[in-house]
Amino acid sequence: MNNIIDTAINYQSEVLDELVHNILPFYIEHAIDEKQGGFYGFITNNLAVKADAPKGLIQNSRLLWTYSHAYRLLKNDAYRPIADRAYSYLLDRFWDVENGGFYWMLTHKGKPLDDSKLTYGQAFCVYALTEYYLATQDASALEKSLEAYRLIEEHFLDTVHGGYIEGGSRDWVPSDKASLDDAVATKSMNTQLHVLEAYTNLVRVHQDAHKRLQAAIDVMVDHVIDPDTWHFKLHFDADWRAHNDHISYGHDIEGSWLLVEAAEVLNDAMLIEQAKNIAIKMAQATYDEGRDQDGSLFYEGSPRGLLNPNKDWWPQAEAMIGFLNAYQISGELHFYKASLQAWQFVRNYIIDKKHGEWFWGVTPDGKVIDQGKTGPWKSPYHNARTCLEVHRRLKTLMIDD
Repeated sequence: MNNIIDTAINYQSEVLDELVHNILPFYIEHAIDEKQGGFYGFITNNLAVKADAPKGLIQNSRLLWTYSHAYRLLKNDAYRPIADRAYSYLLDRFWDVENGGFYWMLTHKGKPLDDSKLTYGQAFCVYALTEYYLATQDASALEKSLEAYRLIEEHFLDTVHGGYIEGGSRDWVPSDKASLDDAVATKSMNTQLHVLEAYTNLVRVHQDAHKRLQAAIDVMVDHVIDPDTWHFKLHFDADWRAHNDHISYGHDIEGSWLLVEAAEVLNDAMLIEQAKNIAIKMAQATYDEGRDQDGSLFYEGSPRGLLNPNKDWWPQAEAMIGFLNAYQISGELHFYKASLQAWQFVRNYIIDKKHGEWFWGVTPDGKVIDQGKTGPWKSPYHNARTCLEVHRRLKTLMIDD
């Protein structure tokens, strides 16, 4: 146990240092668009700004969540202006005044480019706005988060089969073509997971979503998790018939700890115990099937083998939390070691020691994947949250032990 405490002290110190001296300063120094407002839509690995790149809802809402969360927990006044900027831009430019809800994509000048309403995007705004409220106590942020939540419930909740469809048009007409990726489906694991994540944060500040969070947990347990493999199924018809047997290892390990967090927010002892048991099984399946020999996490597989062997930044980040969560629940040492190995891989291969922040990822042979340092799908949400979560959990671990 002393050896764990020794490594935990170093681990805790290293992730906090990474957060406050690399991840968070990067966006303050490089990402602010002083000319057009908000943040640049794309920055390359070598810090070249693409000033005319579109600005994505996910990027902006995740920036809002990250700097609000960091400001709330670390009490550093440097983070408040970034959170304020993201909040103002979200409401001033992304919000659809006529129909309600948030546009998916804007031009670099802040005009609607893709005006569709994706459930995933609306959920991330709920997540971010509730966090901004927790950090600032700005009542208007809570009001807007509740408005977005109620629009999701009104338009995209499947009242027959449960769960949420992928989205629809600007005026909320549901669409079978709405999709986050190349797999066109009526429903996806990714959308259900991040609705659950958003409603978890909403319940922290308002009881309006209590029953809906319970329902979101039930959907994950009853339809999304495969009890034979302990992986998430990814894409579905309306009645939960799965389209394929693909496995997203990063989502599995992320979902394992988010499910426990959701149950804990509801403060239901039986639900918490169920979620913890599921989390251990999902973490073990990811440990057994999704890890390379160096402790990194592959991107995607199937029962027949790997489909995408790359090591993207966000599955490594989620592995750090998810395996640590499994260790806290079970006391099984291999989970703690897996979390630490994921961090060591990040430190050695994912962190950009020259230009800052994290690379998108690396190929199996260690070649950097050059998809930019920040863009529509790249922001400090996964890695900043990981550093804060791991730091907090290790502190708790050391106190308990």
